Amino acid sequence: MSALEDKNQTKQRVCRACQHDLDFIFADLGEQPIANDLIEEKSKLGYEPRYPLRVACCRSCRLVQIADDLPSDRLFREDYVYQSSISSSFVEHARKHVEDLIKGHELGASHHIVEIASNDGYLLQFFKKHGIPVTGIEPAASVAKIARERHGIPTLERFFGAEESRRLVHEIGQADIILANNVLAHVPDLFDFLIGVKSLLKKNGVAIFEFPHLLKLLEGAQFDTIYHEHYSYLSLLALEPMFNRVGLKVTDVKEISVHGGSLRLSVRHQDENYSVHDRIQKLRDQEAAAGLHEDAPYLAFAEKIKNIIQKLKSLLEHEQAKGTLIAAYGAPAKGNTLLNSAGIKSNLISFTVDKAPSKCGRFLPGSGVPILDPSIISVLKPDIILILPWNIKDEIIDTFSFVADWGGRFLIPIPEPQFVEPHVKSQRQAS
Repeated sequence: MSALEDKNQTKQRVCRACQHDLDFIFADLGEQPIANDLIEEKSKLGYEPRYPLRVACCRSCRLVQIADDLPSDRLFREDYVYQSSISSSFVEHARKHVEDLIKGHELGASHHIVEIASNDGYLLQFFKKHGIPVTGIEPAASVAKIARERHGIPTLERFFGAEESRRLVHEIGQADIILANNVLAHVPDLFDFLIGVKSLLKKNGVAIFEFPHLLKLLEGAQFDTIYHEHYSYLSLLALEPMFNRVGLKVTDVKEISVHGGSLRLSVRHQDENYSVHDRIQKLRDQEAAAGLHEDAPYLAFAEKIKNIIQKLKSLLEHEQAKGTLIAAYGAPAKGNTLLNSAGIKSNLISFTVDKAPSKCGRFLPGSGVPILDPSIISVLKPDIILILPWNIKDEIIDTFSFVADWGGRFLIPIPEPQFVEPHVKSQRQAS
């Protein structure tokens, strides 16, 4: 299929949840390459296909979503490069979550845990260490292979939905706990996915959904979280009616700091006698007070995007004019949205580094910034390191605190560009 023919598949004119016309497009980030499609050869730079990246809010159900879709099999291919285990802080987050679940639900060898979008086994490995049976569902062959070979996690390479769920019930049985961490945003057909969850969940089971909270995205100007893989940007306001429609109910919620501020929803069968925690009403009130049911916060968010882009590019150009060597850390999808929205290329950022061997030696799409091994930092001694995965900035600043030896500084782009001195965090920890 040609790039032009592929681009013609992107149009989405109605809401994916309620079929209402999408007539409120509040942010337009231009045409961008697919954020995780790293370029393998320098000669191919500049030829990557680009697609519209616009964000809409449905004025009927208030689901925020990409206005122009790409097919999921175009986004999540066999060579998908994202590995959850690369971030030690994220793995620790998963470990604590598992420990809490085992204790809170008294889980043991008689239970069955299923994770949808299980990636490289970063989370299920901790259930396995406790002797609790697990199954991973992961459509990307590259990371599914890692889960099997590195952690011994039974992992099925499949896209999840209602039809697939029926097959799974026949093959592996229903699950006591279904985990769906950071996957709902990646789902093009939300109702098909939720019907599948209901089918796979045991009568007294619980499904746990973790995802970045739309409210935090808007308040923190986290526009770099927007890319083609993220079909939706989620709130309790938009999700609760969807769960109810398929016979599920949200019974509890926990606000967590991961990914710039996320929600962890506990969901059960609607006809079961489980009380709804008062934290749910508190969150409803919080979202209402923030005006998620109105247009104003979305329009304000669009203005924040313009200000961040202008400030970041001006700052980098000012530093470059002084002869400053500017590098970046990371090759995350969000970093590519940031750089491409601001028109920042390799003439401003000399290189970036990443811990994932699968990314090193490639180039960021759109910007053309080369991805190198992190060891190059101590060799080239950049004056500024722009942290693209700002959500794990503390982990990165800890790891590269030695840049203080030559006066290096870190630059955090979100919620607004600001410098962080390496020694600042060390002093705070020591106090």
